[in-house]
Amino acid sequence: MFINCKGSLIDLSHPKVMGIINITPDSFYSGSRFESEKEILKQAEKMLTEGATFLDLGAYSSRPGADDISVEEELKRMIPAIELILKEFPEAVISVDTFRAKVANNSIQAGAAMINDISAGKLDQEMLSVIAENQVPYIMMHMKGTPQTMKDLNQYEDLTSEVLFYFSERIRAARELGINDIIIDPGFGFAKNIAQNFELLSKLELFNNLELPLLVGVSRKSMIWKKLNISANEALNGTTVLNTAALFKGANILRVHDVKEALECIKLTHELRN
Repeated sequence: MFINCKGSLIDLSHPKVMGIINITPDSFYSGSRFESEKEILKQAEKMLTEGATFLDLGAYSSRPGADDISVEEELKRMIPAIELILKEFPEAVISVDTFRAKVANNSIQAGAAMINDISAGKLDQEMLSVIAENQVPYIMMHMKGTPQTMKDLNQYEDLTSEVLFYFSERIRAARELGINDIIIDPGFGFAKNIAQNFELLSKLELFNNLELPLLVGVSRKSMIWKKLNISANEALNGTTVLNTAALFKGANILRVHDVKEALECIKLTHELRN
């Protein structure tokens, strides 16, 4: 199970870690927010040294109810950060977390290797065309509505079936345009309440039927800290527990705030499996 990132094949049959770097002032976990050049470079170096395969840069906060910002503001935050990291770490594989086609295209031109789209192309009709033209790996996530409205859109008759159907439709749309490398993300916390998040995680192995790499992003999310009555700052242990469950159910990429701990999780579950 390989994806092609700027000419290099990355084998996802052995799980990899994606480190989160938010270039925003309002992401839900304060430990992931980095705004100055020094902070961004320090965090990139830390994550790469600890073993992250990918760095996922986000310049638009997609937490529930987050403020909407303009495309221009998102670009103003994103492009300098990509150029900064690649100047210092040319081999870094940068993923850009955006649902906007213009941001995706400009980011790829600046050196980004893949796009992580919370809307799977549904919030910007040009997104799939941009991915197809540039032939970069594309992470498509399940959500309903927008970050501003999704909290009230968590009604489902059969959650897992509806998410699987959503992916079958989005994968078909991507394939019709010639997009080769697709990664799916069930979208924990996006238009889903805590109980629904755990239901989705409990049935995660069903997503292997799509025969595509599976990304799981539960790191420090409210499904952990609200259930344990703690804060996001205290949710590392809970994150490791859920990452372990996800790995046993077929996760290929763990998207996390804490790279070292996620790598340890992958190594130990690999030993148990073998």
